[in-house]
Amino acid sequence: MRTVRLGNSGLEVSAVVLGMMSYGDPARGAHGWSVGLDEARAFVRRAHDAGITTFDTANVYSLGSSEEITGTLLKEIAPREEVQIATKVNGRMRDARNGGGLSRVAIMHEIDASLKRLGTDYVDLYQIHRFDPRTPVEETMEALHDVVKAGKARYLGASSMWAWQFARMQHVAELHGWTTFVSMQDQYNLLEREEEREMHPFCRATGVGVLPWSPLARGRVARPWGSAGSGSRESTDAFGQGLYTQDVEANRAIVDAVAAVAGERDVPMAQVALAWVAGRPAVTAPVVGATKEHHVDDAVAAVELDLSEEETRRLEEAYTPRHPSGF
Repeated sequence: MRTVRLGNSGLEVSAVVLGMMSYGDPARGAHGWSVGLDEARAFVRRAHDAGITTFDTANVYSLGSSEEITGTLLKEIAPREEVQIATKVNGRMRDARNGGGLSRVAIMHEIDASLKRLGTDYVDLYQIHRFDPRTPVEETMEALHDVVKAGKARYLGASSMWAWQFARMQHVAELHGWTTFVSMQDQYNLLEREEEREMHPFCRATGVGVLPWSPLARGRVARPWGSAGSGSRESTDAFGQGLYTQDVEANRAIVDAVAAVAGERDVPMAQVALAWVAGRPAVTAPVVGATKEHHVDDAVAAVELDLSEEETRRLEEAYTPRHPSGF
């Protein structure tokens, strides 16, 4: 698998990032559909064997157990310096004051807790898991800068928010000479393209890499319209159930277009949908989950699949404007 630079930074990552939210203790947190250490091992090894070296998790995924599994498995497969670990902070980890959010207190506590669970001295990319409207931007950005200067994170990233919020945070960091974000992890797929309006142009103009989450729209563009998913996540993921509910007829037309192109190419629908995401100008590398072996295989094949202009037009033409979701 090819190597790509994360925006204008010097950080080299794999062209596909393995999302680790699928792995964790189902009894901890809100991810009852997650799978445990032993089952996760096969997917992480398969991904690494295919050339994926970048792994994305968050402190809140299965209340820390995703980080524990990530750290355990990566130690088994590669030296620390040969993999890139990304994690996130913001979600509530404790029912106590400063148990979540982006205050200095929360950030300083959570980076140490994440490093302990991951079993490493540093993370390659430390991301804020959404915007925190209750904390001054200056406080958040200075605390994140101090995390980097302490050697606990190499680079900083952000996740879904309004473009003006992201621009404000970057501006505050620049004004004070603090570390700025090198990446934006946002929701982007054939059913949710609102980031093309402001966030992606801003990222391209300022050298910020984009790591889309849910590039397959929770699997909706990876199977024919009306087909149910084969796992338990679809019926138990409350957050995911609120996504992709706008303009159902347009969504159906988009899924039908993916199916048609995939049929003509004689490849799985997932490869076509992922190839579209990976080929967008602002995108550095999609974050892909895997709970079946073919999920990894499809992701790896997708980044080598070049869609024609005519195929791209067919995939895009049914899309309609909608209210941004996911943050």
